[in-house]
Amino acid sequence: MGNLDTTNVLLGIMAGVSVLEALVLIGIAIGGIMVYRRVMRLVEDLEARQIAPIREKVDAILGDVQTVTARVSQQTERVDHAISGTIHRVDETADRYIKRFKQKIAEGLAVGR
Repeated sequence: MGNLDTTNVLLGIMAGVSVLEALVLIGIAIGGIMVYRRVMRLVEDLEARQIAPIREKVDAILGDVQTVTARVSQQTERVDHAISGTIHRVDETADRYIKRFKQKIAEGLAVGR
């Protein structure tokens, strides 16, 4: 029976160590939760103090960029329309001069006969 006493003592020690391990794991879990909460508070505070003002500034800049882009688009359309009109007028003028030149040549050839 001396053997059983030793076995029971060892089993008791193992049970005690298991309880201590469980308590340590529970403590680590509670500590992890506390660290997580602190980090989340820090992140929220950082977001409120640093990121929110930057985001407002970026949103304002994006609004300005959209306004400028719209203006540039309008001006581009105006310039394109003006260039198209000018090219059309140049083509018409060139056609008129070509017709006149051909008429002059035809008159010159008719007079020479």
